[in-house]
Amino acid sequence: MAEPPPFASRLVCRIEAALEELQDIGWVPGGHRRVVPIAGGSVSGPLLSGQIVPGGADWQILAEDGSAVIEARYTIRADDGALLLVHSRGVRNGDPAVLERLLRGEAPDPSEYYFRTLVTLECSAPAHAWVNGRLFIAVAAREPAAVVIDLHEIL
Repeated sequence: MAEPPPFASRLVCRIEAALEELQDIGWVPGGHRRVVPIAGGSVSGPLLSGQIVPGGADWQILAEDGSAVIEARYTIRADDGALLLVHSRGVRNGDPAVLERLLRGEAPDPSEYYFRTLVTLECSAPAHAWVNGRLFIAVAAREPAAVVIDLHEIL
């Protein structure tokens, strides 16, 4: 029987996304809906560098314990001008007391909670076509007005 290759990844970039004021939609059938607009930010790393184009957002559903289901879409303008669409889906969870601190706008140590997303990228520019058909994992930390993300390609 064939053996799958061992899990491996490589760092693509660090994303520092600046956030705008939260839009609190309230309780809907699936949970507490919030929209967090993305104002812009920077992208720097060994495989991708550029800026976040303002206008994306993170559409969240919060559970009663403060855990969140994340779905974000935004655009990166690479240093060479190419546009890459980012689609990120994942979770942020942990001890309810720590999550309550996050919801109050504090910045607990990222080791106190779990914030991970599965990311896909789309790009039509030949120089970045390698991202199409790949999967990426984001390991993230929430700050009061920003999210810091280390984006890794799954090899």
